[in-house]
Parts: sequence; C-alpha cells; structure tokens
Amino acid sequence: MGTAAPENQAPTAKPQKKYFVVSADCHVLEPPDLWERRIEAKFRHRLPKVEIDAKGHKALVVEGARPLRIRDFNLEGEDLERAKGGRPDLAARMRDLARDGIDAEVIYPNRGLLMWASPDPAHQTAMCRVWNDWALEFFGPQKHRCAPVAAVAPKDVETAVKEVERVAKLGYRTVFLPVQAQDQPYNLPLYDPLWAAIQETGMPISFHVGTGKDPRTATGNGGAIINYVWHALSTAIEPVVQLCASGVCERFPKLRFGPVEAGIGWLAWTLWVMDEGYKKHHFWVAPKLPMLPSDYFRRQGFATFQDDPIGLETRRWVGIDNLLWGDDYPHHEGTWPRSQEVIDRTMANLTEDERRKVLGLNAAKLYGFEAPV
Repeated sequence: MGTAAPENQAPTAKPQKKYFVVSADCHVLEPPDLWERRIEAKFRHRLPKVEIDAKGHKALVVEGARPLRIRDFNLEGEDLERAKGGRPDLAARMRDLARDGIDAEVIYPNRGLLMWASPDPAHQTAMCRVWNDWALEFFGPQKHRCAPVAAVAPKDVETAVKEVERVAKLGYRTVFLPVQAQDQPYNLPLYDPLWAAIQETGMPISFHVGTGKDPRTATGNGGAIINYVWHALSTAIEPVVQLCASGVCERFPKLRFGPVEAGIGWLAWTLWVMDEGYKKHHFWVAPKLPMLPSDYFRRQGFATFQDDPIGLETRRWVGIDNLLWGDDYPHHEGTWPRSQEVIDRTMANLTEDERRKVLGLNAAKLYGFEAPV
C-alpha cells in the first residue's frame, strides 16, 4: 500500500506545457438551418439541399455542380466520434481542443465549403456573408483562442473588396478564398484591387482545398482516392503558382497567402519546377521578375499539413517559417483526437525550435494569437 503524503507537504507541481499549439486548420459543423434562416429570401430556393429519388437514393444537389450521391455508412469507434464532432456547441468544442492539446485554432466551415459552387457571384456573396456574420458571433466568447476565417467571393472584384473591408472592421484576422477561381484565374490583373484591399488590412489569405470548382468528379473504381488526391489536394498547386509566377507577389509584397489542408509534400517540388520553368523557358516567360518564383513563396507564402512525414523531410527546400500544423478537427483525414501520437511519430527529427515554430509560433505570428513567453 502507498503512504499518504503529509498534510503540510505542497502538492506536486503540474508539468509545464512544452509547446504552444495552434491548429491552423479546424472546422465547425454549422447549424443545419443556418443559411435557410439568414440568407436573403431570393436565394433561399437555390441553397444546397439533399434530394431523395424514388428508389430512396440520396443526393446532394448544389447549384453549379453535378448531383453528388450520398451513401450511408455504419461508423464505429473514433470514426463515429469524428462524425459527431465539431457541432455548434462551444463548451464541447473547448473540451475537444483540450483533449488534443490545442491552445488556439483557425476555423473553417463545413457545409460552407460549397459557398462558391454557384456560378452566380451574387449568390456566392450572399452565402459568404451569412457565414461571416454567424461565425464571428458564435466564436466571439472564445475569440482569444478561436479565429474563424472570413469567406469572400472573388468573382465580382468590386463586391469582394467591399466584403474584405467589412469583415476587417468586424474584427476578422484572415480571409478565405476558393482554391479554384471559376473561369477567372488569380493571375489576372483584374484582381489587383482585391489584393490591394487585403494587403491593406494585413489579413493573410487562405485557399482551402475542396472549394471553387466541384472537386468530386471521379466515379467508379478508386473514385474515393482519385477525388482525394487529384481533385482535392493537388488543386492547391494552382493558386501558389498563379500568385508567385504572375507578378502578384512583386506588386503586393506584404500579401500573405497559403493553401490549407493540402499537406506539404508537393511544395518543394512545386517551388523547384516554378524556378526551372522560369529559367529554362525564359524566352516565353512574362513578366520578368526580379526574384525567382520560389523566393516569393518563401517570403510571403505558407502551407498547412496534418500527417505528412514526407513533407517535413523537405522542409529545408521550403523554409521552416512557412509551415503550419493543423489537426483538421473533426474530419476523418485529420489527426484529432490522436494528434500527440502523430506529432511524436512525424516530428521526431525536428529540432526543438522547428517544432515550436510549426506547432504554434508560426501560426501565432500569422494570425495574431498571443503566445506565452
């Protein structure tokens, strides 16, 4: 039997937390009727909806995209727990963050990832405004720990500039654009007023995968993997190359931008081939830039990852200050609620300084979280 400690003995001090941890990519399951309640009446009948056919098959119907078949699964264990996570319950969310060792988070929508599916920029803007008004209101009581992203529809540049200015006044720390701009790529000069407005606010830009053009295009054998690798993750290459190679970063040197939830294993290769193309195809390249495309990313870019040991091995090609970790709570491809196991497995070769940066300090600097000394 153990011996009880003397009454006058001081309690054992709790071990000091080693790292300040920021998840740079989390999600919230919005209230199921959020847009139905808040959007302008003229858009209500055009919202994404679930339809059931005569055979009982469910499909997600979204304006501007083909219907997506919904399959019912019997989930168990942590798969079921993740499926139930992220609901709009702030107290439960704080408990889930604590369980995973998260001190602060950057929060993206869930259903709201479809806000840019419609080809109508007015419809896109209306959906974004609903999210922007609700997210800041909902997370307000935990604003020192929770930084929701402000969604902006970029197709109508003048309207987008007004929304950037509005959300900046509301107190947002970052803006969120679709990773794929519909028929209007980000290298076009027509976006310059938008880049100028965002740079003026000091807010970084996130390009979260799975937004913009419908990424779910593969069916049949291997479709789930093809959609994940090719139609979702690989799309992150596009805005990085567009901004670095087109002169956007040269014209707007304080603009910060980065893809979210695409991992980082592709990033070193992308930086290398951008420079290779710039040098070896110099007779075609326009504009001629004073720096290499990769230099602009290292100066202004960032990227988030969850479980990417291969990507971490390439960090010397990218720069440790450009990498942000996130647990992607509560999604299945994320690391919650076993983030510490993943961190221990994937970051064993990182120095203490590198761990501190990628786990929290880089994100704290980018998004304005107050890190302990």
